[in-house]
This record gives sequence, C-alpha cells and structure tokens, in this order.
Amino acid sequence: MSDRLEEMATFVRVVEAGSLTAAARRLEVAKSAVSRRLSELEGRLGVQLLRRTTRTLHVTDAGHAFYQRCVRILADVDEAELAVSDVHGRLAGQLRVAAPLSFGIAHLQPAVEAFLAEHPDIRFDLDLDDRQVDLLAENFDLGIRIAPLADSSLVARRLATVDHVVCASPDYLARHGTPATPAELAEHDCLTYANAPESDAWHCIDPEGREHRIPVRSRLRANNGDLLREAAVVGLGVVFQPRFIVHRALAEGTLVPVLTDCDWSRVDAWALYPQTRHLSARVRAFVDFLVAWFDEPPWEAKGRQP
Repeated sequence: MSDRLEEMATFVRVVEAGSLTAAARRLEVAKSAVSRRLSELEGRLGVQLLRRTTRTLHVTDAGHAFYQRCVRILADVDEAELAVSDVHGRLAGQLRVAAPLSFGIAHLQPAVEAFLAEHPDIRFDLDLDDRQVDLLAENFDLGIRIAPLADSSLVARRLATVDHVVCASPDYLARHGTPATPAELAEHDCLTYANAPESDAWHCIDPEGREHRIPVRSRLRANNGDLLREAAVVGLGVVFQPRFIVHRALAEGTLVPVLTDCDWSRVDAWALYPQTRHLSARVRAFVDFLVAWFDEPPWEAKGRQP
C-alpha cells in the first residue's frame, strides 16, 4: 500500500508541476525515480495517464480522472494522520492558497507570517496572481477573491470591504488642474487597470445618486496595481485603485484623492474554499484567522499598518 501511495503522490506532483524535472526537484528525488514510478503505475493500471515528449507533458482523460481521485485519497490519508498526531490539536501540513498579487504581498503576507508563528508545522504554497484561478481544477485549499461573487459550489467567508479611490500626485494636479466633476476625468491622462471588466471607463455615483460612466483616456495601461500607483506618484496621471493599494501613498501625501464626494464602488474581499465532505482543520483555522486579522483592515486609518 505504501508503494501505491508513493506512486499516487508522485503522479499528483508531476501533474501539478507540469514536468518530470520540476516534480523531481519538489520531491527531492532523481528524475529517473519519478519516471520509474510513473511507468510502474501506468503498467499496473494498464492505462496511459500521461503523454510525454521531450518538450511537453499532456494529461490524458484517464489521467485527469485518476488525478482527482488521487488528490482526495492523499488528502484523506493526510487528515487521518493529522487527526491522531496530537491530541492537543497541533496543526500541520500544507496550505495551497491563491490570492491577487498586490493584495498578497502587502496584506496577505503579514497574515501568513503571523499564522506560521503560531503554527510552525504548517507549510504554505502561495500563488500570487491577478488571474481568477479555478480552485478545484488547480487543487487549491483556499483562494482570496476581491470581486462580486458568481454562484458556485465554493464556500465564501467575507474578510473585509474594499472601497476604491481616484487620486493623483500633487504635481500632476498642479500642472493639469483638479477635476471638479466626474465628466472632467475624460480630459485627463488616466492610468488604467487592464484586468478590470471595463478598463477604458470608470463608474461612480455622484452625491445626487446619479450614476456616471466616464470614458477615460489611458496614458498607461497595466495589469498590476502597484505599477499604476507608482506611475501616479511620479505624476503620469490619475489612477483609480482599491484603497488597499494606495492607502500608504494617500497617508504620506504623495497621492491626493479627488472627487471624494462620489462613490467609486465598493467590493468585498472573500476567502473561498471548496465544499468537501470534511473541511481540513488547517483550512478552517486559517480562514478563522484571516477573518479576525482583517476585522480592522490595514488599509483603513484605524487599522494595523503592516
């Protein structure tokens, strides 16, 4: 049975790593050992799980089905061992977490460090990327999403509310003037976020409750909020960003908010995890930890400054 579990674990690692070489490096074994385990596994099953060439690795339909089963079996084995490893509730094992890049670096990282300090036997595998990952298909334990939620089979816990700010540097505003109405933004150089559903138009609600869609002229378009913030700081234009990205620049005065009487949208930050037969103790503990950690968001004036 131990050989079978070893074969399953090797196969899962190869699928997740995307190559035998990367899997061998993560498993800390020779590439030849990985290849041998896969060959023995396919020989015993009598089915091809992977199609391999010198440059590519493709998972077959049978391989996809087997991968999903292996992930569940290995997770069950892991949980069974952890359940009896310490009667005092010691947490151990790996947490695979996906989060947006800027949020992950500025705000998730301090939370992870604090959680690791409390639970030294936990290991994290963090994927920081602004793409919307498929938690189930990519075998993540948890994802952080800052957006309206679509209906899905995922369980969601709200962490915090994130408001958006339109701002620019004092130098830019001195040279180009401060917009007095949302419509005036159309005449300004704007710095736009490429991953937004509509990057060439900004939306707000004015004090009278009227909705505005403002087409903006993009001087710089990028898929990273930190880059756009820094471009705004050096005076390249007006930026529309979540407060968690620009809050320090606002506090330091290197960026100045404009049109503050308008509502520039609010979204919630969520912790999402797959609904399974039993929730891993370490996932449950980390989600509870995040809910408490973001009870006073670090990007709010009253919050903790990481």
